[in-house]
Amino acid sequence: MNVVDFFCGCGGLSYGFTQAGFNVIVGIDNDKTALQTFEKNHKNSIGLNLDLSNINFNKELDKAVNGRTVNIIVGGPPCQGFSLTGTRNEKDIRNQLYKAMFLAARKYKPKVIIIENVPGIKALYKGQYFKAIENEFDKLDYDFKSDVLYAPDFGVPQIRKRQVFIAVKKDIGKAIFPEKVISNPSAYITCEQAISDLEKEKYNTGNEIISYTTKPKSKLQEKLRSGSKGIANHNVTNHTELVKSVIKQVPEGCNYKSLPRGVGESRKFHEAWTRFHSKKPSKTIDTGHRNQFHYKLDRVPTVRENARLQTFPDKFIFYGTKTQQYKQVGNAVPPMLGYHIALTVKKILQRGAK
Repeated sequence: MNVVDFFCGCGGLSYGFTQAGFNVIVGIDNDKTALQTFEKNHKNSIGLNLDLSNINFNKELDKAVNGRTVNIIVGGPPCQGFSLTGTRNEKDIRNQLYKAMFLAARKYKPKVIIIENVPGIKALYKGQYFKAIENEFDKLDYDFKSDVLYAPDFGVPQIRKRQVFIAVKKDIGKAIFPEKVISNPSAYITCEQAISDLEKEKYNTGNEIISYTTKPKSKLQEKLRSGSKGIANHNVTNHTELVKSVIKQVPEGCNYKSLPRGVGESRKFHEAWTRFHSKKPSKTIDTGHRNQFHYKLDRVPTVRENARLQTFPDKFIFYGTKTQQYKQVGNAVPPMLGYHIALTVKKILQRGAK
């Protein structure tokens, strides 16, 4: 089953599909460095640097597809126009880029289409963009469902919500949604279970691999180490003494509201000076704004630690500058969430084959 991933970034969603046994043949994005990471970690895939606002993009995509059947189209259109942290500009051209996926769907007629975005897409601008996506599925005669998936329910050690559309050609079957893997919040995977084995590991300066010196301390760590010879992208940020002094005063699981009066007042917004809690999933991983800190150490997490909290395996190497790596990790769909979406797609297709 061949997959094309639109707005692929470094490839978190498609990596989950690969882990579930699908064949990701093409990833499309306009970030050259993210595409380098995508191609290095998706060995059988082509990374296309395309402007999806150009209606002629299908010509380049056709060359990459090279006559193969496109069974599944997945993608996360840019959410800056929808996101709570974005501009919420109704006329933002990025709000219209989802249409590229439907232009491709008309051409390739995939069995399944997956679109993921921020939950805010449903309410903003009186729901007009959400409704527009539903209308496109209706025009193409797909059965579809949309719901919010909560990453901790699927074994991801991170509080992250994604609005997901699952659409299936009506002659194939009905759209269904993944069932929770963890139903009891007390059993959610924690920060400590994800990254505690990295605390004393040697830091490195880029994507070179440094051998492990400690043993895994949880099942998740064992899983994410599998197939890797060591650690990459584990480059610590050197904060100023002033910043370190502020971080030290933030209790575990708290933020700027717990600081003494007069301390850290340069940052006063929701995520400012947030220290993760070791016994809980992390807050939603950002793109490296330096607002989130290790639950015990007085620094921001490394790229590798953020990648662990996103459930990228250690053998998945990120390329580019450290700033670019943080952005790639923060913008990605957690591969483990992608994996469970992919398993649901597999279930839909198996039912349709009967």
